[in-house]
Amino acid sequence: MPLYEHVFLTRQDASTQQVEELTAQFKGVIEQMGGKIAKLEQWGVKSLSYRLRKNRKAHYTFMNLDAPSAVINEIERQERLNEEVLRYLTVRVEEREEGPSIMMRKVDRDRERDDRGGGGGFRDRDRGGFRGDRDRGDRGGFRGDRDRDSRPPRDEAPAGNAE
Repeated sequence: MPLYEHVFLTRQDASTQQVEELTAQFKGVIEQMGGKIAKLEQWGVKSLSYRLRKNRKAHYTFMNLDAPSAVINEIERQERLNEEVLRYLTVRVEEREEGPSIMMRKVDRDRERDDRGGGGGFRDRDRGGFRGDRDRGDRGGFRGDRDRDSRPPRDEAPAGNAE
């Protein structure tokens, strides 16, 4: 049977329990029609790049499927009918990726970073790093500090008479 990676996005208003129930419903359809789910991952609520049906965030769910194309057609049909599902994407792959997906590895890496603590990140205004105390190099200070009298006088020739 062909292998697929399938991701669907559900509205941010839906609770985690509702997303799990929806996933269980799709899982039942897949298994009933002769497919199987090799891997199932809940990626959690993430920000969207742009608003999608008035939503700025969505619950992401990832599935590795081993199923005939008829199963994929049925799952996508049910996702189109369900108002909770904002978007879905199914990609056929040659082989399954072993271990956690790249998104789950990223979450683990971020947790490790948080556990380590330490500095990093953006500086606070109290510690410097903002416009007021920035080294201006050879340019000097702001324009207000210039001594206007040190400039040479302009040529006082009228603009209309070119001789």
